[in-house]
Amino acid sequence: MKNKKADTLEAAVAAVRDGDIVLVGGFGATGVPEKLIDGVCDRGLRDLTVVTNNAGTGRSGIARLMDEGCVGKLVCSFPWAKESFVFKELYDAGRIDLEIVPQGTIAERMRAAGAGLGGFLTPTAVGTDLAEGKPVHTIDGKDYVLELPMRGNIALCKAYKVDPRGNLVFHKTARNFNPVMAMAADHTIVEVQEEVGLGDLDPEIIVTPGVFVDTYYTTGFYEIGKDTR
Repeated sequence: MKNKKADTLEAAVAAVRDGDIVLVGGFGATGVPEKLIDGVCDRGLRDLTVVTNNAGTGRSGIARLMDEGCVGKLVCSFPWAKESFVFKELYDAGRIDLEIVPQGTIAERMRAAGAGLGGFLTPTAVGTDLAEGKPVHTIDGKDYVLELPMRGNIALCKAYKVDPRGNLVFHKTARNFNPVMAMAADHTIVEVQEEVGLGDLDPEIIVTPGVFVDTYYTTGFYEIGKDTR
């Protein structure tokens, strides 16, 4: 059985390279793999394309990744929150590019990548700037935009428990984008609270099978109050 456990944070994020497309889990401040993000920042990586739900809060997590100069482009659904002042400063200064993708579309594009699909049709964004340059198909008199799969070189995810095979369970709303991102990357790295033994996870509650997980790093703690908001 392949050893997927990284003993150090440095080893956990060793696969990330300059210029990678990096999928980063989380919804607001919930389910964000902040330790893995810190590890990427500590390596001083550059020109990353980060795909995530929003532009971060304060100066930690996604915001720290941008503040440290690691991100060349942000692909997200909600870039303009009040707490996302780091992104706004960088964007206004012309130091970061932005691509806005509707929340349901960004999730489905990653799911399509993980499922091996060639894309999907959605009415979302028809007739708007977000559909510019994309094929539009008419079915039963209704227009649909063709959206292509969104795959990453790396996924940085956060989970609650893991077994040695990499099977994952999540803590309530911290599940959010993490499972689809784990499916949609060439190399998936997961930050977890606790490693349990083989057979200790009820198969009925495993959300992400270990086949989608390449590396996991155990932190030994979990911000329960934060991740149940």
